[in-house]
Amino acid sequence: MKTEQRLKELGIELPPVSSPVANYVNAVRSGNLMFLSGKGPGYGANQARGKVGADMTPEEAKTHARSTGLNLIAVMKAELGDLDRVKRIVKVLGMVNCTPDFGGQPQVINGCSDLFVEVFGDRGRHARSAVGMVGLPNGIPVEIECIVEVADAASARAARPAARKAARKKVAKKTAKKKR
Repeated sequence: MKTEQRLKELGIELPPVSSPVANYVNAVRSGNLMFLSGKGPGYGANQARGKVGADMTPEEAKTHARSTGLNLIAVMKAELGDLDRVKRIVKVLGMVNCTPDFGGQPQVINGCSDLFVEVFGDRGRHARSAVGMVGLPNGIPVEIECIVEVADAASARAARPAARKAARKKVAKKTAKKKR
């Protein structure tokens, strides 16, 4: 299934891509890897702020991590044009603005990790680090960056017919089993 169709099925609309807030770019490609700069939840006046363990609950922060994941997917779409070119989410680094005694960073960053698996399936499973920070830019509760393996445009187009053929074979096998 195409990734864009999956987003529609899930009722997900990607947000507009925010501009960098300093002297950097949203993404850099090197070979077949794309390095995405850290993003936070929301943008501008709509940007969430707060420290987990003081100003917000871990559940609220997990929702903000999911929102941040949507911002990262929007950058992928803007950079690649077609989300089917995402061959794999390789690595995620999630930073949580939290009190020194808070230890639930992995559960917070699951908001983003779960979204990536929901949207990309097995291609969304990744290596990850989730760490606590005493502060993040503009007081945002989470900042997440990731590394993505990218298929070139030609191989992404070539993979679609092969995937359709495999799906037809699977349906044919199930149908044959039911007839027995």
